[in-house]
Amino acid sequence: MTDSAPLIVHLVHRLEVGGMENGLVNLINRLPAERYRHAVVCMTDSSSFARRIVRADVAIHALHKRPGKDPATYVRLWRLLRRLRPDIVHTRNLATLEGMLAAALAGVPGRVHGEHGRDVHDLDNTRRRYRWLRRAYRPLVQHYIVLSAELEAYLRTAVGVPARRITRIYNGVDGVRFHPPAGVRDPLPCEGPAPPEVTVIGSVVRMEAVKDPLNLVRAFLRLIERRPQARARLRLVMVGDGPLRAGAAALLRAGGAEDLARLPGSRDDVPEWLRGFDVFVLPSLAEGISNTILEAMASARPVVATRVGGNPELVVEGETGLLVPRADPGALAEALGRYLDDPVLARRHGAAGRRRVEAAFGLDTMVTAYQAVYDGLRRRRVPDRISAAGD
Repeated sequence: MTDSAPLIVHLVHRLEVGGMENGLVNLINRLPAERYRHAVVCMTDSSSFARRIVRADVAIHALHKRPGKDPATYVRLWRLLRRLRPDIVHTRNLATLEGMLAAALAGVPGRVHGEHGRDVHDLDNTRRRYRWLRRAYRPLVQHYIVLSAELEAYLRTAVGVPARRITRIYNGVDGVRFHPPAGVRDPLPCEGPAPPEVTVIGSVVRMEAVKDPLNLVRAFLRLIERRPQARARLRLVMVGDGPLRAGAAALLRAGGAEDLARLPGSRDDVPEWLRGFDVFVLPSLAEGISNTILEAMASARPVVATRVGGNPELVVEGETGLLVPRADPGALAEALGRYLDDPVLARRHGAAGRRRVEAAFGLDTMVTAYQAVYDGLRRRRVPDRISAAGD
């Protein structure tokens, strides 16, 4: 790395455990150091998750934005950008889109915005205010990166972004770190090996509303209610933390299944937990391109996921997993029952998922695609036209 390498400022709401943030860290760690320098600017603050950035030259800045409207934050952002003089600013999702104005006024020559998934307050992309904001800031954005075909279609039809200004880049997964178990499954961390007749249903999920973890708990309770004879050979493991973790524990306790479940909280050894599952579940209400689905597929786990966002672009129905309607515990329980009844099918779907990841969702493929976008912005170097005519 040299000080003359172009600087990219990545603007995020908060640097914490999450799929988007994990993708950012992978990108920073993998992009060739001699090609780009990086800085991360958090609208609020960062967490210990920042330690996953292995490059020592990456600075983390926190603007400490207050909840709601806080115009002073954008003044601080403008001043910071004037001082850093980045070549590119990369905003992500609606929470940071307004930073584009500060970037333009600070004279940042390259400006790219990423759409990573639906907002928890706008699951169907129908809120007029959010659509208006995206349209208002469209002239300031030189290029867009989307994670799924669904998000690309939304930008083109609802926001009016020309196709030439959009690049779709799927998330990538580290197929070395996330690999299949030595046998059918590995022992769970901090647990003894589960008996071979036991089916471990697992999830790695933030315990918050948009991920709908309680839907998985309800589906698990319904499964053991429908199949009381299978109770002794069922286990539920939900790795992750958040405001709904206590609610999940309470629901399990009320359903008399507390002894069948483990809620270990947020963990750094996610690959080991995934290899200890028989089936992976993602019950989200909305998704972009889920890192945890890709990680489960790389670990050769069959996936049961809700049919939302980019999930159908990852999970091939009946080949690498099963898709169910969102917020439907009955349908989720039925899908889990299929794998409970047919473990051979589960292993076949898991193996197919691993092959799919190797063919289409490698981490190096993702990094190369991002670098191509950044290189393209560097080549443009055209005068800014902050008007609708700039479209």
